[in-house]
Amino acid sequence: MLWSDPSDKPPDELREAQAMLRRAGLVLAVGMVLLFLVLGIP
Repeated sequence: MLWSDPSDKPPDELREAQAMLRRAGLVLAVGMVLLFLVLGIP
């Protein structure tokens, strides 16, 4: 293994971006469920 080989762990920026996308997807999914519940009541 060479010293110039990239390490297996992703850089901090990539991990932060992935966490942000995961949170955004979760918020979007919960928001859609709430929207369908609100629109389905009337």
